[in-house]
Amino acid sequence: MQECPVCTKMFPTDFIEVHASSCVERAGKEVMHESIVIEEEQAAMPGPSGTCATATDGWLTISDPTKAISQCADSFLRIHETKSPLLLSMDIRKSPAEQDMALISFYKRTNVEWGRPLNCKLEGSSNYKLQWSKNKVFPLSLFCQTVHCVTGDCAIGQGVTRFFFSKCMEKLKSGFCINFANSNVTRLFEGEPGHLVPSASHFLVESDMFMVAGRMVGHSFLHGGPCLLGLSPAVVHVLLGGSPETATVTLQDCPDLDIRETIDLLDGGSILSDKDKQRVQDLAHAWDLPCLTEKNRRWLFEKLLIHAVIGRVTRQIKQLRRGLKETPMWTLVTQRPDTVALLFPKEGAGNFSPEVLLQRLTWPHEDSDDDDDCSVDTKCRISGYLRQFIANATPTELTELVKFWTGWEIIPPSLSVEVVEGRYPTASTCFETLRIPGHYKDYTSFKCDILACIDSCHTGFGLV
Repeated sequence: MQECPVCTKMFPTDFIEVHASSCVERAGKEVMHESIVIEEEQAAMPGPSGTCATATDGWLTISDPTKAISQCADSFLRIHETKSPLLLSMDIRKSPAEQDMALISFYKRTNVEWGRPLNCKLEGSSNYKLQWSKNKVFPLSLFCQTVHCVTGDCAIGQGVTRFFFSKCMEKLKSGFCINFANSNVTRLFEGEPGHLVPSASHFLVESDMFMVAGRMVGHSFLHGGPCLLGLSPAVVHVLLGGSPETATVTLQDCPDLDIRETIDLLDGGSILSDKDKQRVQDLAHAWDLPCLTEKNRRWLFEKLLIHAVIGRVTRQIKQLRRGLKETPMWTLVTQRPDTVALLFPKEGAGNFSPEVLLQRLTWPHEDSDDDDDCSVDTKCRISGYLRQFIANATPTELTELVKFWTGWEIIPPSLSVEVVEGRYPTASTCFETLRIPGHYKDYTSFKCDILACIDSCHTGFGLV
């Protein structure tokens, strides 16, 4: 008997050579299989930022930050494309509070792979009516957005998915219609446009609402959706790991006007009255800061301002960071600092000019079969009305028009216009097509109906 050098088992001497040959071949196959399994497991393991590692990190070396953002999201989605999809559903027949709770409940779930495919569904999107501002009631077919697929009273498709992400970003800025703290609207971010900071409410932190916000922002990034506009640069600096002491904080970043006025008393060298000194003294004592003296006036001004903007919301920022770390957006902004300005844009950065919108329009063709019931003169007249509206529209009106047209406020590479038979304009958001009836004979009536259309995009598909 002799021991096999591979498996260490005992075999007859005259059989050991035959066994060892087959044993080596079998062992080699097992090692190769284990190596493949380990590589696949490592690719799916959470990375240091809480996101899954990608097989290729080509976005790290792409010079264009916009392309790097797109490739990072696409590579992460490809890793999870074979997994079961997530389902986000909302019933638009219910109250605004119930609709907002549907969004919050979806993003409150833990241990979710946000890169999985996403299916969105709007229930109750047909046979519904709402009162319009001119005291008229219109049925579903008026001023409505349409989607790629409508089954029963459920709307699905890419347009619905865009609508959900747009609604999430809008709610983060304007507030959720939920009574969290004796208020009909609960705002997660407060302050002036371009200087938004997290709410100082401890109840929102205990409810993990800023975790929800981080997941919403990261999930929207994954699917190429809109960003959270207008965050204070100081908040973004601390969110990405910067020190509060090195953040550029301004008085406009302070959302509480009373506190802002008190801190502003210290700015400059004017002599303070006894009443003003007492106001500053009370605020300093409340935040465990020393008394005001002639020597520490500037120092106290900076300390009060940093605490008013950053110090009171440290837990909120940490929770927002934790939500972002569940998506690859955190890996991107930490490894590619040049993408931060694009992923956390300033207020108004998403606006676009009429010239940009007009350049991307595909106007109705004279020989098009889709709208061959309309004459060439009709197509030219309606196209002229739309061109005039776009050229004279405000930035807000242009943004709302694109949102009605496509489902969110991101302008695509191409937009289509069709002149059709009908009463009111509609939009096929999945196909990024605006369908305008050809019966308008004057610009005034055309503009009135277009403004009514774009005003309805906040309430959902089929609502006026």
